Amino acid sequence: MNIGEFKNVNGQLIGSIATAAIHLPRLGLKPIQSDNAKAPKFEVVTLNAGRRWVQIGAVWEAASNSSGELFLQGSIDDPSFAAPLQVACFGNVEEGYRVAWTRNRRRASGFGASDDMGVGEAPEGGDGFEGNANSDGGLVDGAREGDGTGEATTGRRRRQSQSEEVPAFS
Repeated sequence: MNIGEFKNVNGQLIGSIATAAIHLPRLGLKPIQSDNAKAPKFEVVTLNAGRRWVQIGAVWEAASNSSGELFLQGSIDDPSFAAPLQVACFGNVEEGYRVAWTRNRRRASGFGASDDMGVGEAPEGGDGFEGNANSDGGLVDGAREGDGTGEATTGRRRRQSQSEEVPAFS
């Protein structure tokens, strides 16, 4: 499902993403200069309410298993999101990219058990809880608790008028 696009505007990839719950009207793909083969190709940046570009994700170059076509894949995340937004971008720097949304697929682990907690049995000697939860499901010391709403609040950002100049991010 296509949820946005990036266009080449004066040498910068500027775009937007919109879903039923998320509206990101000012996004950019900022090239990353690195000699590391595992480095992302672009940082995903957004113009925040203070009119500053802030990083909210990254995309890496990948190749299709079937056709060998190159595309970008990665995620966009912000503390206001309920979960990271997995994206794939198809196109190129000159013509721009179409942004498609992808859902992480659950993988079976080990002996047919799901990666979801509460499905299947806990590993031998374990209580079925991992990470920052205690055996009662509560947060352990040092863990930070969110607001608990699970709702994305990106719609609260101040709207930019079309005539306003957008600062460069490169």
